[in-house]
Amino acid sequence: MNVVIANRQRTKKINARLLKQIVGGLFMELKIKEAELGINLVGAREMTLVNENFLQHEGSTDVITFDHSNAECGVRSAELQIHGELFVCVDEALLQARQFKTGWQSEVVRYIVHGVLHLLGHDDLRVAARRRMKREENRLVRILSQRFSLAQIGRASKIGG
Repeated sequence: MNVVIANRQRTKKINARLLKQIVGGLFMELKIKEAELGINLVGAREMTLVNENFLQHEGSTDVITFDHSNAECGVRSAELQIHGELFVCVDEALLQARQFKTGWQSEVVRYIVHGVLHLLGHDDLRVAARRRMKREENRLVRILSQRFSLAQIGRASKIGG
């Protein structure tokens, strides 16, 4: 497993070590055996650029997933290797946390879960598939929030974090 977290935003301090442990817990729950995953924590300005340049969508968004594997479409067995990159907007997490009355740290974890589910082949374009994906996302965020203190993501680790 190789997970690289690049914190390229200045809005909030991030405990990258804990976030990496949470991603490891997510992989364990999903029975993902091999993964190459880059997680870019960005601000609204960078997310807007990525969204407009790569997806031709206007403005910022919460998470963008790039699948770098050669797997065919359709929900994959989690035992296959995932290879991808996520762009997670911390500014968007702050906005949505206020809207949904949750912590921004929980929103960041939700976006990572959502992106990983996309890398496993989940789709949120059709209504039924979106419902299934949302149920799985909620289940995984609930499990991770029981296993880890998500609020601690907002506290930079003392050593190398």
